[in-house]
Amino acid sequence: MERKNLSLRIPNPQSLIPDWDQMALVGRIAGPHGLRGQVVINPETDFVEERFAEGATLWTRSAAGDEQLTIASSRVQNGRPIVGFEGCARVEDVERLAGLELRVPEDALRPLQPGTYYEHQLVGCEVETTAGDLIGAVAKVDGGGGASRLVMNGPRGEILIPLAVDICVEIDVANKKIRINPPEGLLELNETKRSRRPAAGSRQE
Repeated sequence: MERKNLSLRIPNPQSLIPDWDQMALVGRIAGPHGLRGQVVINPETDFVEERFAEGATLWTRSAAGDEQLTIASSRVQNGRPIVGFEGCARVEDVERLAGLELRVPEDALRPLQPGTYYEHQLVGCEVETTAGDLIGAVAKVDGGGGASRLVMNGPRGEILIPLAVDICVEIDVANKKIRINPPEGLLELNETKRSRRPAAGSRQE
């Protein structure tokens, strides 16, 4: 009887690594804490205890490539997580991580209520007025607690736009588009007063 030669296909490990640019920033490693391989994290998420809980996995990127880290221990001190990672028992094991970003895949994010967005979903969106005038692309989101503003870079320079429903009348994160209906004079005002701190409705992850 003729038999087929059956072989086990091993998936390419590289294919299991999430796309870095599609992951959400949740924190940055400030540096080592103590001598037992723990680090202090500056969080960039509204869900600190959940995101940095024991057993949670995070991704980081360095000159050595992308790396997945699993949290072995965690506590929050003065609003900042102090965590230990699996396989890191000495300060020498984590010194290389100082300054690195920590990210999670998109599918690991908590679903938000309609009309609420994660900051990484807004960054990169092209902004235009309801009349079709291109304002620029969202570089970052400043502020918080119901007082957020889109920071845009475009032909007119840096402009701040309040993230409010009466101004941002259409937000399409899937197609990276935002349409705004700014009050008269708002664009000129926020273009000239660039030193003012921004101020309505995004969530950080």
